[in-house]
Amino acid sequence: MPEALPESFVVTAAQAGATISAVLRSLSPGWSWKQVRHHLAQRYIQIDGSLCLDPARRLKEGETVQCLRKPVPLPRASTVAGLVVRYFDEHLVVVEKASGINTVRHPAERQWKEQRRAFDPTLEDLTQWALAQRLNRPVATLPRLRIVHRLDKETSGLVVFARSVLAERGLGMQFHAHSVIRRYLAVVPGGLPSQTIRTWLIRDRGDGRRGSDPRGPVSHGKEAITHIHLEERIGSFSLLSCRLETGRTHQIRIHLAELGHPVCGEKVYHRRPGASEAPPDRSGAPRLALHAAELGFQHPATAAPMHW
Repeated sequence: MPEALPESFVVTAAQAGATISAVLRSLSPGWSWKQVRHHLAQRYIQIDGSLCLDPARRLKEGETVQCLRKPVPLPRASTVAGLVVRYFDEHLVVVEKASGINTVRHPAERQWKEQRRAFDPTLEDLTQWALAQRLNRPVATLPRLRIVHRLDKETSGLVVFARSVLAERGLGMQFHAHSVIRRYLAVVPGGLPSQTIRTWLIRDRGDGRRGSDPRGPVSHGKEAITHIHLEERIGSFSLLSCRLETGRTHQIRIHLAELGHPVCGEKVYHRRPGASEAPPDRSGAPRLALHAAELGFQHPATAAPMHW
């Protein structure tokens, strides 16, 4: 990799709207367009922590581009053989997501052909391929998967996709009404007693991160409620059961970090608001220690209770 290419950079207003390949070439003028495209295809570039393989991906101001020294390896569960399908019918499918893969693809990559998707598959891709194998049908003949919720890239666990309009509407109504059972397991440093956390989350708490607004309901934030139960003390760590009453973006991660007990392996919400430094993570966790362990809802077509 040429020395002129920085290890990371934040997209400026002048660079916004340009393609990732154009910006990389401007930063490394010794490279040809072919070399830049090859570098992307070999899994060396990440945007905001997600692998980028598309040379035509247009950048947005404020995004962080990382130029890695080693290529991103394929996730261990990046093949159909590694995917666990817990249930499927004509209306929905429930699968287990591995840590390290995205639930869905970035909008700029939605038109990728299947061969290109195989270089960096999402859970959505793997699920369609698995269903195609089980039903012995081409992927193109299957109904598209409809997204009703998602997990963070580094979070593992249960995800449901809708396979019909009826299911998309029915599940969407249940998620909106907060009637879906969602319980996560998390490992955090220290001891944390069972409790309920209720805050109002905003997109920027003042340091560029999502977080809670101390003004409460008058902040125009979104109410976020997490019920925490101490399952077990493991040495100097705690295994927590976290049940979502609401489902805000990064809710559990934010709530636990703001209590001073960030999830082990956390790299985004690992310090309290106003703190200059994050406490050291002594867990050695190779990934975010957060797992969606329980999922339950009413079947949108039959109203039968479904639970995993």
